[in-house]
Amino acid sequence: MHDDLIAKAEAWLAEDPDAETREELAKLIEAGDVSELAARFAGTLQFGTAGLRGELGAGPMRMNRSVVIRAAAGLAAHLKQQGQGDGLVVIGYDARHKSADFALDTAAVMTGAGLRAAVLPRPLPTPVLAFAIRHLGAVAGVEVTASHNPPRDNGYKVYLGDGSQIVPPADAEIAAEIDAIVSLDDVPRPDGGWEILDDTVLDAYLARTDAVLATGSARTARTVYTAMHGVGKDVLVAAFARAGFPEPVLVAEQAEPDPDFPTVAFPNPEEPGAMDLAFAAARATAPDLVVANDPDADRCAVAVEDAGEWRMLRGDEVGSLLAAHLVRRGATGTFAESIVSSSLLGRIARKAGLRHEETLTGFKWIARAEGLRYGYEEALGYCVDPEGVRDKDGITAALLITELASELKEQGRTLLDLLDDLAVEHGLHATDQLSVRVADLSVIADAMRRLREQPPTGLAGLAITRAEDLTRGTETLPPTDGLRYTLDGARVIVRPSGTEPKLKCYLEAVVPVAAHEELPAARARAAELLAAIKRDLSTAAGI
Repeated sequence: MHDDLIAKAEAWLAEDPDAETREELAKLIEAGDVSELAARFAGTLQFGTAGLRGELGAGPMRMNRSVVIRAAAGLAAHLKQQGQGDGLVVIGYDARHKSADFALDTAAVMTGAGLRAAVLPRPLPTPVLAFAIRHLGAVAGVEVTASHNPPRDNGYKVYLGDGSQIVPPADAEIAAEIDAIVSLDDVPRPDGGWEILDDTVLDAYLARTDAVLATGSARTARTVYTAMHGVGKDVLVAAFARAGFPEPVLVAEQAEPDPDFPTVAFPNPEEPGAMDLAFAAARATAPDLVVANDPDADRCAVAVEDAGEWRMLRGDEVGSLLAAHLVRRGATGTFAESIVSSSLLGRIARKAGLRHEETLTGFKWIARAEGLRYGYEEALGYCVDPEGVRDKDGITAALLITELASELKEQGRTLLDLLDDLAVEHGLHATDQLSVRVADLSVIADAMRRLREQPPTGLAGLAITRAEDLTRGTETLPPTDGLRYTLDGARVIVRPSGTEPKLKCYLEAVVPVAAHEELPAARARAAELLAAIKRDLSTAAGI
């Protein structure tokens, strides 16, 4: 076994085009570090519907140039198989370690395979890449990003020509092509021949951002903005300037791209502590709202002052605010959300006479809803301009929520006042999450197995009226690894995360409210229900 492992590592080393990972791997071989080599050569990073994502480092179980070249070659082979062998592939990248290298490797592979390749001019938000695919008539797009993962990670996200991320069976077909590559020597990689785009595509994207706002709408809300050490600042500030909003106050410590993310444990606005610097800036400047993007700027977080304290709005709260704003503006079409998002969107859509669709988790599914006009999911993702960007877009979402805050400001009202109105109109929809990060993935598998073998019959004193194992699929959903429990006045979904080593449980309690004065009691009841559901679910899952 030991000799076999060393032979595998030496074969990989011989092909590795990156001096940095070659040196790293050579040291491991020289030291005879069997456990570390075994971890890196235990298999290969699996290419799935999220593309690739993993820790940077040498070997097939890490993100590196060898893995990316194989992924690009697999994608190129798939496109040729689909009769798109002379098409354009557009490539974007964020500011993480190695992102630019991975983008150029992809361009070289596409060019070597006979496709045309175009690379965005510098690290830019993921939505700019999603826009560029449709704008340039590309057959596919690649975004090199690990979004809001820890600093040591990177990733590789693949879009097809419709501008939305891959879904089955394309992921399995690309994965099969990747597996068929015997040696990197078989993958032609010329030194040039691709195009580095200028700012024309970015300018077209920015011109399109204006379209999400209503002509002549109020533009007075003042914001504090953090880019979370990512690539959002320049594009968001330019979009706000074009729209005529007051210039955002920047959280200076997090404004510029920095792949080490020095001020946050996890560069995700949802993680504890990530918004502390933004809240400090808000206390100093008293804006109307705080806006944050994640590092690749496809997500948008919003915070407001509530009883003298700054607090993040939940993704579901922002999702319903944007929906209500679009309905009031006369939007037509389908309002879509993932199954883990709040059922309030369905109530808003139905009351407005609009089609509502629930999809599996992820914008790769939401973007494919028929006649999509607006889509969101609770993890801070919002698609407010599906004709321009068929994916979540943290820039246009920030514009739209700031427009809404401006309109409310003109009336002497706030986003919280509108949330109260929605609760009285449709019932208070309170959501929470039980999220368990694990070092050992078997903990997640054990919890799912336990819930399947010994399903709970009730939670928080409420009977479970319907229990669904989503691996079997439903009338409207393809199969996915998840469990859904419907209770009288509540709903729970349990699923393993697709991008992180986490078990995620999504909880919702719905409490009827007849008038505004009943809201405090309804909130207290909802908080009590959610806490009890969380406790009982933890026990049932053994976590």
